[in-house]
Amino acid sequence: MKKKLIGILAVAVLAGAAGAFAGYQWLQNYAQRPLSLKEPIYFTLPSGTGQAALGNLLVEKGVVSDVKALPWLLRLQPDLGGFKAGTYQLTPEMDIKAMLLLFRSGKEAQFSIRFIEGTRMQDWIPLLAQAPYVKHTLEGASEEKVAEVLAINDPAHPEGWLYPDTYNYTAGTTDRALLKRAHEKMKKTVDEVWNGREENLPYKTPYEMMIMASIIEKETALDSERDKVASVFVNRMRIGMKLQTDPTVIYGMGSQYNGNITRKDLTTPTAYNTYTIDGLPPTPIAMPGQASLKAAAHPAKTNYLYFVADGKGGHTFTTNLQSHNQAVRQYLQTLRAGKQ
Repeated sequence: MKKKLIGILAVAVLAGAAGAFAGYQWLQNYAQRPLSLKEPIYFTLPSGTGQAALGNLLVEKGVVSDVKALPWLLRLQPDLGGFKAGTYQLTPEMDIKAMLLLFRSGKEAQFSIRFIEGTRMQDWIPLLAQAPYVKHTLEGASEEKVAEVLAINDPAHPEGWLYPDTYNYTAGTTDRALLKRAHEKMKKTVDEVWNGREENLPYKTPYEMMIMASIIEKETALDSERDKVASVFVNRMRIGMKLQTDPTVIYGMGSQYNGNITRKDLTTPTAYNTYTIDGLPPTPIAMPGQASLKAAAHPAKTNYLYFVADGKGGHTFTTNLQSHNQAVRQYLQTLRAGKQ
């Protein structure tokens, strides 16, 4: 009888062990089950989400089709729990275990926004408004308000004070935070370039150098030309000659600019019209990049006083008005030939 009882207990233990192993294997298979996705998605895990709420969200968003085993899996492997709130990118290649480990890691999806050199504050705000997962706090804010929020006081005008670059961010980042990063980067870059500048430049402050850099940025997109363009304007400032640069006229026209500049526009005074004012305009006219800042701080050593487009993507630089007029005629001939 005793032997029979021992046999029965042994069978029960083995059956229990077999059942436990089967349950363990079932949960492991569940953990390795691919997500029910056909393409990558962004999945937001709200703060305070528990296991039950997570399961409901996963089914609702079509990430997984069955979450009955999820609580058991998390009980068996607690290292898969402790997930952090955030927005994550999930892909079809991921399995349930990889997804849970991602939630635990807190490695949120990275988004990016690109601000182009030579663009203006009025271009940045719409880009921010369209950027995915950005928290908007500056909608409808004037440029003066933006300057105030970012503590821009030299002067209270944000143009030029934001560094054009690609900025990565996570969901929920505010537009203010992104602009603050751009402002801090521009301040640092301007200080570095100013401290390494050549001597005897006609700028009294780093801000004046930034103004010059913004003009260079609008005049050419070729890195090979930036220091030459800078030399033209520096040479003009040294002899008291007006800068006479069209981008400043356009900036001063504001909303009145329709894509064309007339002779009347060139002779109509504004605070920015360098055909009518002496020296630099009062503020930058765009956001300059590092290459233009360096060109402003290290202009080429030339005698150039003029430049005009060559019709081939670059410019022709000259030292006197006669040669400049000839370059203009050549440019017009190139344009006419291109239209034939």
